[in-house]
Amino acid sequence: MTPEFDKDFDALVEKFAELLTGDTSPQTIDMVVKWSIYNHIHKTMPALTGHWGQHHPESKKEVRQLFQSVIALHNEHRAKQDGEAEPAATGSQTDAGKQAGEASPQ
Repeated sequence: MTPEFDKDFDALVEKFAELLTGDTSPQTIDMVVKWSIYNHIHKTMPALTGHWGQHHPESKKEVRQLFQSVIALHNEHRAKQDGEAEPAATGSQTDAGKQAGEASPQ
């Protein structure tokens, strides 16, 4: 991969973190990256995440905390946006908090 691709992809991830949580701090970006990867693995290969969780129970607890943190940040960000929006808003945005909850680690 080229350095330009790395720069562009980092910008994409940063924008995703901003839109999801309203924050672009390195800590939040790291949380969102880990949340996204685990969420994808859990949706595409649930047996793998189940097996991993059985062998790494402490890390599984951290993943649960990670999901709760990302969902909380997302909900806070949405609440701020809803407070700034006009009352006639349609709510057409995807609710990433609900999506995250659907794939939360078990």
